[in-house]
Amino acid sequence: MRPQTEMAAEPKIKERRRGIRLNSRVAVAVEWQDSDAKEACREETFTRVIGPYGCLVVLQRNLAIEQTLRIVNLATQEANSALIVWKGHERPDGWELGIELIQPAMDFWGMEL
Repeated sequence: MRPQTEMAAEPKIKERRRGIRLNSRVAVAVEWQDSDAKEACREETFTRVIGPYGCLVVLQRNLAIEQTLRIVNLATQEANSALIVWKGHERPDGWELGIELIQPAMDFWGMEL
């Protein structure tokens, strides 16, 4: 009789990225509602990395993960609702933030990804 072999375990970490990533500098405005002052805030910056479902930016303001916001592509004036899903290190020029676009148009960045 042959010994029973164990079934291969499912990976515990699932791939969270969707689509290609591209180092690209796109001028954007990030707009959000400040929870402390209850006022609308806006900061203009450039993307560091873009993908069909989000981007990486550096903002001077330290925003929290799950902060809802709106991102505007300043080249096309297209706007999309978004959510902060990752926060990196504070850099001399601000905070690294991973932003996920909510139901994005596939041409939001003005290029094919």
